[in-house]
Amino acid sequence: MRFDTKIGIVVREDLATWQKLNVTAFLASAVAGGEPETVGRPYEDGSGNEYLPMFRQPVLVYATDGEGLAGVRERAVARGLRVAVYTEELFKTGNDDDNRAAVRAVAEEDLRLVGLALYGPRNAVDRTTKGLPLHP
Repeated sequence: MRFDTKIGIVVREDLATWQKLNVTAFLASAVAGGEPETVGRPYEDGSGNEYLPMFRQPVLVYATDGEGLAGVRERAVARGLRVAVYTEELFKTGNDDDNRAAVRAVAEEDLRLVGLALYGPRNAVDRTTKGLPLHP
């Protein structure tokens, strides 16, 4: 099935493995929470156990450096895509309120990005992530 929309997550390539996974999970939750239409129905196994719903479409995870992330953010904003950010400061916070305060305290051009999530029309997300390799 080909979707008209696309979910892309871009992670800074020099992070520790646990950080990459953490950033990816948090950014994916931003898309699910901010764009409810991206989530399908709950799952159920053959024994009747119910499981949480997941995205209804694939999520592509890309890798780049800090400069690349800044460029992706600029292009995404210019194209009107929905964007979630994860900054270096969020590794030092312990709750959602502190996370928001840490991002709010920094001007956009000074954000120390470690990851982004993008959601929007497939063509716009493709153009925004053009040239980025999929995360290995």
